[in-house]
Amino acid sequence: MPSAFILAAGRGERMRPLTDHMPKPLIPVAGRPLIEHHLRRLADAGVGQVVINLGWLGAQIRETLGGGERYGLRICYSDEGWPALETGGGIHRALPLLGDAPFLVINGDVYADVSVPDLVAQARRMPAADQGHLILVPNPAHHPQGDFALAGDRVVAPAPPQYTYSGVSVLHPALFAGCTPGAFGLAPLLRAAATRGHLSGALHTGLWSDVGTPQRLAAIEALLSVDRSRS
Repeated sequence: MPSAFILAAGRGERMRPLTDHMPKPLIPVAGRPLIEHHLRRLADAGVGQVVINLGWLGAQIRETLGGGERYGLRICYSDEGWPALETGGGIHRALPLLGDAPFLVINGDVYADVSVPDLVAQARRMPAADQGHLILVPNPAHHPQGDFALAGDRVVAPAPPQYTYSGVSVLHPALFAGCTPGAFGLAPLLRAAATRGHLSGALHTGLWSDVGTPQRLAAIEALLSVDRSRS
């Protein structure tokens, strides 16, 4: 069973003042911390180990989640201190905890109903030449230009139409070959892999939100409240 990595080290500047005293992954959504929704989905899919990177107010995340026993998981932490190492640097630092096989990656500040069992299956069958599989979504209003294009199930060089990277993916450790320790972004590595033809992808048209501002937090809360009232 593949491991999973949750990016949870960021400052959450756009979510201030909520994030002045609480890390963004602990902000409640639908009655529980945002990161807990990911943990429950991972556990339901049979994922056993989750690695979480810590940065801004990271001790609160460790204190809240502990070792993961209440979720049926084993949680390990990659403590980066502050300032944190950005998305690419954070994953690179945690690679010794993740092993040599493809692993799931989830941004701790998104809410999505992406199928975790499908991600697990994708990790297990990733072709040897591939370095990742990205879940893309239709471009939200705050990111109309998108990030990547799709040709069938391949992520390709920019061309219309483009879609937005959801923050959910399966990555192979080989993506980070040649990287050195330190702070760096994930996006340049993904673009380079796409140019080389080493990325697959899929378009997700279900529920997804980048819970990056108080306004988007209110919007997803309202949407989930409607869903609960219908169930």
